[in-house]
Amino acid sequence: MEAPSITVSPQKRKSDALDPPAKKSCTSEGHGSAVAAHYNELQECGLKERSQSRIFYLRNFNNWMKSALIGEFLDRVRQKNRRNITVLDLGCGKGGDLLKWKKGRIDKLVCTDIAEVSVQQCEQRYSDMKARNHREYTFEAEFVTADATKELLFEKLTNPDLTFDICSCQFVYHYSFETYEQADTMLRNACERLCPGGYFIGTTPDGFELVKRLEASDTNSFGNDVYSVTFQEKGNYPLFGCQYDFKLEGVVNVPEFLVYFPVLVEMAKKYKMKLIYKRTFKEFFEEKVKNDEQKMLLRKMQALEQYPSAPNSTLVSNNEEDYEHARNLKESGKAKLPLGTLSKSEWDATSSSFWICLSEFYSQRP
Repeated sequence: MEAPSITVSPQKRKSDALDPPAKKSCTSEGHGSAVAAHYNELQECGLKERSQSRIFYLRNFNNWMKSALIGEFLDRVRQKNRRNITVLDLGCGKGGDLLKWKKGRIDKLVCTDIAEVSVQQCEQRYSDMKARNHREYTFEAEFVTADATKELLFEKLTNPDLTFDICSCQFVYHYSFETYEQADTMLRNACERLCPGGYFIGTTPDGFELVKRLEASDTNSFGNDVYSVTFQEKGNYPLFGCQYDFKLEGVVNVPEFLVYFPVLVEMAKKYKMKLIYKRTFKEFFEEKVKNDEQKMLLRKMQALEQYPSAPNSTLVSNNEEDYEHARNLKESGKAKLPLGTLSKSEWDATSSSFWICLSEFYSQRP
C-alpha cells in the first residue's frame, strides 16, 4: 500500500446466527484490568518530548483524521436542525479530543474510560481549557470511570435519561471483543442512548487486514520499527477472544482482540442500527485531502512530514526506503516541493484501521 504524499507548504467466516457463544473460561476481570493499568501508568509528556518521537507525525495524522471525522458528523447532525448537541466520548482516554468538541460547538459531553487516572487527567484538561477560554462558551462536561464492556453507563450518569446525538469510540472498541457479552455491553452503551437518527462513529483495527498480514508472515507476528502485532497462533481466529498483542513505539503495549466487522454490523441491528459509512484510512485521506480546508488543517496540525527535510532538520526515519514513494514523486517532477508525507513504516502502522459509522435504522424507537 503506497504511503500518502501531497504537496504542502512547510510546516474467516461469517456467523450465521449471533446467539451468544458458549462462555470461555477466563479470569473474572478478563483483560480489562491490564488495559486500565497500562493507561493509568502511561506518563504524560510535553510538546517538546512528543515532537521528538518517532511517531510524531503518525499521531498527528491520526488526530487530523479524527478531527475530520468528528467535524463531518457534527455537520450531519446540524443538517437535521438539531440544537443542544450532546456527545458520548466512549473511551475518552486523557481527553485528546476535548478541543475538537469545543471547536464543534457542542453543548454537553460525557467522557468515560476504564482507566481512572486517564479520566482524572481528562477532567483536569477540561478545567484548564475552560479557564483559558473563560470568555468563550465551553460545553458542559461529565466524567465517569467505568468498564463499558461490563457496566451500564446510564446507571452512572447524573441524569440516567440523558440521550446523545453522537457516540464517538476512537481506537477502543476492539478491547470489548474478548467475549460476546462484553462486545454486546459495549455496543449497548454506545447505541442504546442515542437519539433517533444519532450516530455511532469510531475507529477499530481491520480484522481482515491483520489476519492477511499474519498469514503472509513466516512467524506469528508482523510489523516494523514503529509497531508490532503478535498473535498467539496462526490459522485459528474465533469470532470472540482472538487475542493479539499490539505494540506502538512508546505509546501502546496491551492485549487487543480481533474484530470481525460483519459480526459487529450484525450485532448492531439489535440496537436498531445500520452501517452507513466505512472507509479505510487510505480512502478517507484521499477523500478529505481534496478539500482545501482539510488540507490547511493538515498543515496546521503538522500531520505530514516535510520531504525533503527543512534546513537544519532531519527526517524521523533513517531508513531511505521509508521515503522511496516521496523520492519517486519528487524525481518525476509532477509535484511542487516540498512534499507532505508519512514514512512507509508509519503508514503501514495506520493503514490496518478503518472508520466505522453506524446510524439509527429506525426514525424513532418502538
